[in-house]
Amino acid sequence: MTESVESIKSFAQRVVSNVEKVILGKHEEVRLALVALLCEGHVLLEDVPGVGKTMLSRALARSLGCSFARLQFTPDLLPSDIIGVTVFNQRSSDFEFRPGPIHHQIVLADEINRATPKTQSALLECMDERQISVDGTTRPMLRPFMVMATQNPIEYEGTFPLPEAQLDRFFLRIHLGYPSPETENEILKRQQLHHPIEDLEQVVSAEELTHMQRRVREVHVEDSLRQYIVDIVHRTRQSEALFLGASPRGSLSMFRASQALAAIEGRDFVKPDDIKEVTLPAISHRLISKSRTNERDANELVLRSILEELAVPS
Repeated sequence: MTESVESIKSFAQRVVSNVEKVILGKHEEVRLALVALLCEGHVLLEDVPGVGKTMLSRALARSLGCSFARLQFTPDLLPSDIIGVTVFNQRSSDFEFRPGPIHHQIVLADEINRATPKTQSALLECMDERQISVDGTTRPMLRPFMVMATQNPIEYEGTFPLPEAQLDRFFLRIHLGYPSPETENEILKRQQLHHPIEDLEQVVSAEELTHMQRRVREVHVEDSLRQYIVDIVHRTRQSEALFLGASPRGSLSMFRASQALAAIEGRDFVKPDDIKEVTLPAISHRLISKSRTNERDANELVLRSILEELAVPS
């Protein structure tokens, strides 16, 4: 297992360092995106426009040599625009399926909350079951497969908030935030003549990624740490500040994410700090707060309080 963990650590270092040629000053966020990828999960990038959400997904796809598609969600977007459609071919006198952009390996669903609930729901089956059903035919998604969805948390006019069932499909929620003044200065310098994404090369293969995804699951988690995850999630269901606590899918996300985080740091065992680090990105978006003024901050405050109150396994 030691050799496997070392290979995962080397794999992660190559990908992260390559992506950071484009995404500057966001090491933790890039690492979390890779954690989700290693766990075959999907990511919700919730932040203001212009902070690099699209570039992050493109840089990941280029680093891995994966096919990439960008979907701009709008109120008039139809489910068939995402999953594809069956049309009649007059030359062959037969029906043929024309796949939509979801049939790529890394898919950017840009401003996902601008589409209608009917269109949003078209993503549910492919995100959860890795397949899509069109006209009674089930078609598997490509492997690896990852949806990176973006939404602006500030502007709500003309949007359709994601329902709880849709939010629960996202493995992690990541916030990029504004860069520091020093980092922003470096961004201006690097993009004076052209964008760094144009020179970004593939550093690993999609086949390597699928191999690493299997190895990550072998990372050891002590019984006490598994119980620690369950206790955290159970506390969210008891919290008086919340209408809705985290689902069992949230527990599993914390479990898998902590395994991946340990592996990319070169360990074949999970530590309590790994669980603490993934708690907010893994389950804060699965909670419904009684405070409607700033739900994201309220949920994260509840989780931090739970982490402070719970005894950490030794």
